[in-house]
Amino acid sequence: MEFACSHVVCNWRPESVEGRSGEGVTPGLGEPLRLSVKEHMYDNRIAVISRPEPGIMPPALPPRQFGSQKPHPQPTFLPPLPSSLPSLPPLPSSLPSLPPLPSSLPSLPPPLPPRGVEGQGEQSIRLKANVNVLSLSVGRLVDMSRASGIQSTQSPVKHCGRCSAALSSLSSVHNTQDTTVWQCEFCGLQNSLSSPDLRVGSKVGPKVRGAPRGRDVIYLPLQTDQDYENLEDVMVVFCVDISGSMSSTSEVSPGNAMTSPTYVSRLQSIQDALQRALSSLLQTSPHRRVAMVTFNDQVVVYGDGSGVPVSLRDWALFDSDYLRQQGKQYNTPHCIAESYQHLSLRVKELREHGATALGPAALVSVAMASRYVGSKVILCTDGRANIGLGLMEESPAPFSSPQSPYFYRQLAHEAANSGVIVSVMTFEGTDCRLAEVGLLADQTGGRVNIVSIGTVATEIQSALADNILATGVMATLLAADGVYFPYEEECNHRLVREIGNVTEAVEITFQFACKPDSVEDIMRRARLPFQLQLSFITRDQQKVTRIITEQRRVTTSSWVWAGSLNMSVLAVHCAQLCARLTMEGRVHEAQRQLTAQQNLLKDISEQRPNPKEESIYGNWISTMTTICDDLITDTQGNSKINDLQASKSTPVNVLSDEAAKVVYQMKSASSVDQSRRKRTDMVAL
Repeated sequence: MEFACSHVVCNWRPESVEGRSGEGVTPGLGEPLRLSVKEHMYDNRIAVISRPEPGIMPPALPPRQFGSQKPHPQPTFLPPLPSSLPSLPPLPSSLPSLPPLPSSLPSLPPPLPPRGVEGQGEQSIRLKANVNVLSLSVGRLVDMSRASGIQSTQSPVKHCGRCSAALSSLSSVHNTQDTTVWQCEFCGLQNSLSSPDLRVGSKVGPKVRGAPRGRDVIYLPLQTDQDYENLEDVMVVFCVDISGSMSSTSEVSPGNAMTSPTYVSRLQSIQDALQRALSSLLQTSPHRRVAMVTFNDQVVVYGDGSGVPVSLRDWALFDSDYLRQQGKQYNTPHCIAESYQHLSLRVKELREHGATALGPAALVSVAMASRYVGSKVILCTDGRANIGLGLMEESPAPFSSPQSPYFYRQLAHEAANSGVIVSVMTFEGTDCRLAEVGLLADQTGGRVNIVSIGTVATEIQSALADNILATGVMATLLAADGVYFPYEEECNHRLVREIGNVTEAVEITFQFACKPDSVEDIMRRARLPFQLQLSFITRDQQKVTRIITEQRRVTTSSWVWAGSLNMSVLAVHCAQLCARLTMEGRVHEAQRQLTAQQNLLKDISEQRPNPKEESIYGNWISTMTTICDDLITDTQGNSKINDLQASKSTPVNVLSDEAAKVVYQMKSASSVDQSRRKRTDMVAL
């Protein structure tokens, strides 16, 4: 866990609730908390060290030239001392005794910084953005190859009976008349613990037999006689569009007086990219299983190319159960070392014609890949689905456009549950409804991108490099009672997030805040506890739980120095949150978040310049701001989607493919240089 601020800023509140004291508005789902606000003696500010303007400060003194200066004249004599000095008065015979010091000094609050700015060279700015943000590098946390130095145990986890917090080394236990109890540090519930396992102490640590002694513990399952899992035994399914529009060509090299220009069609570029991918897999992963599925007005399942292809057309394109069955029952592909020649020949024989049965082909491909956990589906298309399940054309058919988001969302959920990554790539200059098809990648951990004829091969290679580290990943985040997580469905101090498939680069962020009616109580506490419970299934099918428990100091200061904030955590969170709000149709809220974060990052960069991060994160915010501005401008006056208040389960249909690509990429944004980021020590000493 990495926090954006070194302390919990407990008196921050959204700008929208200021001045609404006593209003008592109940928040909607996913809204920042809007409760009655009580003015406190501290009003949070951000401290910015102002830089002196030229001409205000006096000029610096010139350097002293020691070699050219004359020595100072030395005095030749000193005035004589008086012959006798007056004597001091005698001390009294007895001094009054001082009162004894108390045995324990009362704990004093930390000193407050000066309220004024006179002589301090600082300016106070209203902190409109919430800096209570934490980041989880999930890809690192589930990578068991990096967990060699972390304590592991096979003992069962002891959970709180109310909030499900886990007993940790930060927990305290004490005796009652009949039993030993643990008072949960998160919800305050008194949990009875079995006496044979306990010895009372101020902290758990070594006092509880079998309890964790560290703050980062991995709970492993008991040894079982499960079968050996071959981690290399996964499948790659290439799902390729060969509809008539794939015959469109682009110039790849200009002509001259001697030669004519060279044009390449989209299908030709895909064929070349697939041949390169097959050769790369043959060299790097010869035991990897590879299959191919094509689609136009029918779906053709080639498998590894050695058998007879299966064609699915007409009514079969609307029968999800039949399509799923055909994908699962098709002959198991051989490894690429055995099937390379067959697949290479099948790729060369591809010809473009017909419509675009994208939905049925994606369903068959996911069903085929689901037989092996960690498999991938790479979907390449250049047009919107117009036949079969998931079609997007405006028509009164049973499976018309309003049904397509539901179909792709359900298919993405099925793929994620099976441990399958789906990557989606479309060609530039086309309209594929990427906002809807991109759900397949967004919910499975895959990539969403728009390629050209010259870049499609590189993008396929990048998709092949994304390996699943864990599946079924579930994150449970707990904070102290009185804390909540804005923009989440439940206004609670416990948050559960289903992540699904995780690759190395996966990073998720959360923001938290204190409920206004709990601020006074929280400000009296020195520290607040936080706990992450991360459960996942490894590639070798082990069910693992990793629990990290940390503490953060609570600040009652009215100052937060901009240079102490973590730009990386704040920028990634801003990108992910605003992209999510945009896809949910809450564009005005996303726009407000962008404005607040943009001003905050500007203050941070002035205090602690980092040109690389400033350039990348600044571009993120500028791009998202442009998208939000365009959406609001384009939809003004449209009563159907006024204010873009779309359903949370429905993406914004007005997003162009280019905008959808950016939004999906921002939703999965990660730090600029994640490989070099050091894990911040979360323990406030």
